[in-house]
Amino acid sequence: MTKEASFSPVSSAPFSFPPMARRSMVVAALSTAVEWYDFTLYLYFATVLARVFFGAGASSMTETLGGFAVAYLMRPLGALVFGHLGDRFGRRVAMLGSMAMMTAAMAATALLPTHAQAGPLAGVLLIALRCLMSFSVGGEYTGVVAYLLEGATQERRGLVTSCASAASEIGALTAAGAAALTVCVIPETALVSWGWRLPFLFGAALAGVVLIARATLEETPEFTRQQRTGKVPRRPIRQTLARQRIAISRGFAISALGSITYYVGITYVPVFLDATGTMPEARALSISTLAALTVILVTPLTGLLSDRFGRRPVLLALALGGIALPTSLFAAMTSGGVATWAGAFIMAALGGAVSAVGAVSTAEQFPGEGRLSGLALGATTATALFGGLTPLVAHLIVTQSGWAGAPGAMIALVALCVFAVFWQMPETAPARTEA
Repeated sequence: MTKEASFSPVSSAPFSFPPMARRSMVVAALSTAVEWYDFTLYLYFATVLARVFFGAGASSMTETLGGFAVAYLMRPLGALVFGHLGDRFGRRVAMLGSMAMMTAAMAATALLPTHAQAGPLAGVLLIALRCLMSFSVGGEYTGVVAYLLEGATQERRGLVTSCASAASEIGALTAAGAAALTVCVIPETALVSWGWRLPFLFGAALAGVVLIARATLEETPEFTRQQRTGKVPRRPIRQTLARQRIAISRGFAISALGSITYYVGITYVPVFLDATGTMPEARALSISTLAALTVILVTPLTGLLSDRFGRRPVLLALALGGIALPTSLFAAMTSGGVATWAGAFIMAALGGAVSAVGAVSTAEQFPGEGRLSGLALGATTATALFGGLTPLVAHLIVTQSGWAGAPGAMIALVALCVFAVFWQMPETAPARTEA
């Protein structure tokens, strides 16, 4: 039997590799803060970037969100490239490469000329760097999720892997604070001229620190096992496509719900509130702090629930919540006052919970051989479609139709579609043994 033929099917049986050193796990988890700082900053800062890079025209916001959507299409390509590296040469190699590229892209963004300095070329350069950033990020989150899963103990894989979502929200919280502080403190003229650069410079410095720390990471026991037994796949993408098609579709479904609840239900909210005239720009950004704190609290709790009751029951419950709640919540947000804050809080809790259980659930769909490639083909592809494109679609529907509940209806539709997949999905969490 060849190595490729020994590519084992997905199993709910416990994995055999031991837990890793706590330091490596902490560094891996916290490093996701950089990825989400950058992309969340772009969305939270969208109204500012629209003026800086695309001028003051009526279409500037659409062009800014369109650039975000176009760049996000690079995520699957980056995920495949870094996934191949991770499956072929080790998780550590892939994670170092993606972070190095992210650091360079963020530093270059902070040095870009503005629309006033370079005209339309400024917007083109911004989108080009967003594409580079998206390419590198494509392999970042999936690499970290696989790293945490393969290093955790059996009974705490849900909790440990959910830390990637919680840590990423630390980056989102930092981005929300940086955007709100910059907008509030720096005068309009200075903001468009040079003030917008400060949050991106801070992000580049943060990425550099993480890159240095990540250089000390150890390799996962799972990949070490593959090396020792001669089972490292030579063609991980081809093997995964041939043998794990059902797992890819399940990972796609899980990530589709997680992506749209996060990107529409959380990060699009400041733009939504500004576009509907519910809140001015600065206050709309400040409400995102509540959302980020909510996600940080919800994600580990959801991870623990998935360890206690299983991934499937938690996913089913969250899908039902996604069907029932978002449309009315978005409509309520436009009322202002307590309703706006309550709607943002509940949507953040829903989005954070789906992201938490989604992280471990997607990774457990695949065996160790080819795991990163499987995540790239399923989860990252769904993120590109339901994360990168949906904020733009939601914004166009809201501004052209005036229907405030449209973003919520989009989430409900996806939740309804994936519910059947979750219902038929086998449990992947290791069976609990009572003491």
